[in-house]
Amino acid sequence: MTQHVQKPGWFTVNVLNRTVALLTERGISLRGSRVLAVRGRKTGEWRHTPVNPLTLDGAQYLVAARGHVQWTHNMRAAGGGELRLGKKVDAFTAVEVPDDEKPDILRAYLKRWKAEVGAFFGGVGPDSSDEELRRIAPDHPVFRITTVG
Repeated sequence: MTQHVQKPGWFTVNVLNRTVALLTERGISLRGSRVLAVRGRKTGEWRHTPVNPLTLDGAQYLVAARGHVQWTHNMRAAGGGELRLGKKVDAFTAVEVPDDEKPDILRAYLKRWKAEVGAFFGGVGPDSSDEELRRIAPDHPVFRITTVG
């Protein structure tokens, strides 16, 4: 399987992600943003990245808009992590969602955040057919997360 990855550009890494992470660490959420903390699969050290958790039909999801990136590999190995907003820390377990179950989740995610992440979905948007969403599903890992404790 060829894994699709959309590497962020310099501006995203050095300005946008850092700004969102800094604000989120200080307790200011931008449209639901959180800082994802997950242990590195090789080092065991905490790795951090800003994310946009999605709540759909009472379940919460993390969608990897940029594809199979480091946090997704770490999440598979760790089986969970933490979502942080300021001093609030929610530990969670994570289960990867099969591709066949992704269309409704991807549609809801794109409906909410297309302006921010639409470029990473190859022209597929919230109004796309289930067939189009299924076609891109393998390129975008999705994890169902359950808060613990």
